[in-house]
Amino acid sequence: ANVKSSGKKKVSKAEQLRLQKEEEERRLKEEEEAQFQAQQEEAARLEKERIEQEHMEKLEAKDQERRESELAELHSLEQKFLSAQQWKTDYRAYAKWEHYLSCDGSPDPTVLQEINTFMSLWREDQNEDVQLVMEKGEQVLNLIEKLQFLLLDTPPSEITEKETVQYQESILELQNLLHQKYNGATEHLLKTANMYEDSETGNMHAVVKDKNVTFCIWANLKKKVRFKNHVFCDVQHGFDLPKSLAMSSVAVRILHTHYDHVSPLWLHCQSVPRLEVLDSKELTQHSKDNVEEPEEEEKKAREEPSMPTEEEMSSDGRKSAISFKENSNSIADINETEEEIEKKSEILDVPSRVQHPLTQEEMNEKEEAITDENVVDLQQFVPVGGVYHIDALQLPPQVKQIKDWSMVELRDVGLEAYPYPPEEAEDATHPAIQITLRLSDNVMYFEDPVIARWDPAGQQWRTDGISNITYETQDKSVTFEMSAFYTIALLQDAHLNMPYQAWELQPMGMEEALLTVTTVFATIHIQIKGNQCMLSSVAVEEKDVLSHVTGKWISPVDLRAVLKKAGVNIFPGAYSHKYVSVNKKSPLAEVRAYQQMALVASAFAFAWSKWNLEAGQEQVVFKVSEHLKADSVKNWSLYMFNGQKAQKLKITETSEAFSEELEEDSEFHSTLYHMLKDFASKEAIDKVETASFLFIDVVYQLLLATRVLTYS
Repeated sequence: ANVKSSGKKKVSKAEQLRLQKEEEERRLKEEEEAQFQAQQEEAARLEKERIEQEHMEKLEAKDQERRESELAELHSLEQKFLSAQQWKTDYRAYAKWEHYLSCDGSPDPTVLQEINTFMSLWREDQNEDVQLVMEKGEQVLNLIEKLQFLLLDTPPSEITEKETVQYQESILELQNLLHQKYNGATEHLLKTANMYEDSETGNMHAVVKDKNVTFCIWANLKKKVRFKNHVFCDVQHGFDLPKSLAMSSVAVRILHTHYDHVSPLWLHCQSVPRLEVLDSKELTQHSKDNVEEPEEEEKKAREEPSMPTEEEMSSDGRKSAISFKENSNSIADINETEEEIEKKSEILDVPSRVQHPLTQEEMNEKEEAITDENVVDLQQFVPVGGVYHIDALQLPPQVKQIKDWSMVELRDVGLEAYPYPPEEAEDATHPAIQITLRLSDNVMYFEDPVIARWDPAGQQWRTDGISNITYETQDKSVTFEMSAFYTIALLQDAHLNMPYQAWELQPMGMEEALLTVTTVFATIHIQIKGNQCMLSSVAVEEKDVLSHVTGKWISPVDLRAVLKKAGVNIFPGAYSHKYVSVNKKSPLAEVRAYQQMALVASAFAFAWSKWNLEAGQEQVVFKVSEHLKADSVKNWSLYMFNGQKAQKLKITETSEAFSEELEEDSEFHSTLYHMLKDFASKEAIDKVETASFLFIDVVYQLLLATRVLTYS
């Protein structure tokens, strides 16, 4: 039996070996087949790639062949930018001449002699009636606006450094004069305080306002402790005084200027980012010419706001314009290091025209200043809703009526501040002053604003000295305490509307277009027509807001000012990339895209694409649709452009992943214009060729100001 069993075992062993061998052979065969299959597939793939490569090479060659002629055609279209520039130059000259002919008595703010005469005449004028001062004030504000507009709108080639400095000094002098006149009018009101006596409390209170400024004045005639607080009923601003003040000859003024003449001038004179287009070696000479001309005005180096030195402060602590120098070094040096080029493309620079390069020492000081967390960074937060000058004033001697005479003791001291906290008791703590401010309806505060006080010595907004802040969202008011009487501003994050969630630019019939920018908080609609644009609506949670600024045709520069002032900032500054997670793009791709979008905007709609984020720094991606009738349905396709090569993409907005694969039967082109031409109707191309240069220029200015391709 033993023998048998061992025999069985042997058989099964042999069997096992046989099976193993078969298994091995099968595996080898399968592997060979798989390998063969893989080789076949690889060969097919290589063949397909070769064919694709060949196809691409053919397309590239075809693109190269017609590059010269396409660029020449584009160049002739781009002459429209030059026509627009020439038109604006002529228009500036014409406006000056019109002003000269009108002889309406208002000075030309750019002529030093006229503006100085105007100011000295008003200085000498003794009439301090508050209504008259406010009327004249409106004229002064218009002159300041004209000068600021010129500083922002005039290309560097048309304005000398001397003129720039002169305009800035005129702005500062006009601002100072206006404030002195407001003080004179305040003093005049206080001398006749008993005419405004309140029957209930025996104290004086008055509110005088127009669209630019609101005076709230209260005078403590009776010195009764129980009347230490007051609310100015028609504006809802109010205060609650410490007891010691309620027993004193004191007046309180809340002067709300609906504009900001306190912050440094550079904050208001920032032009649109001058996107730097670097000369890249492979550009043909021809296309180099054609980039540089429309962007002449875009060659400016970036400078930082500077701190004034002692002697540059004007007598009342406002910064004089002498310290604003312009950095005039051109960036046209072509022999730059790689690193510099990298740095520049990163910043996409823009100066404001009113700064000068800082010395090392000043830089260090500036760095130190910013490390103090109580100092507001004005590149990140901007005053919105004007400035509130809150003052305690000495009550001047009152007018006495004796029979038919009114007598008043004359003192030649002007308006005097009432010192609080009192100086002798430095170390003692003094009760705070409580203030309530009703927020302006003409301004959007999307988040609780930062409350800051102006520090004249350091020329900066600070947040210390202000405490116990409470916001009443329903009443749109804020209550806070302050340790002394300060000039107060409410500041808002300049970038809370960035990055945008989406944007769209669409033609609206003849020579008109609509630019829509959607942010986290609002949807902004801007209409474009001829050489002007109009804020047609700002919608917040489906409701239209800011009706006081919608529906007016203005220039793009004015539109920027109006929207920023209203707290809706969709205009990135030179340094905004430090505060917004920005979708970095090469300046070449970005600027050329805006130019060519503007050139065809009369017949094509453009819109945001999610793929723009994934396309890398060198190229931009957006949706395009021919759009001839305002109400027609949009048939979107995706296009990619890097400034020198345009292509239509196969993917759609809803595809799974990003791919640069070309749309079937499409080719490359050197320009976006020719790329669109391949798929466009004759009607659309005719419309593009006949579009007016002013319309194109305004579209370009708005695209450059909103930077939709990097800030969405």
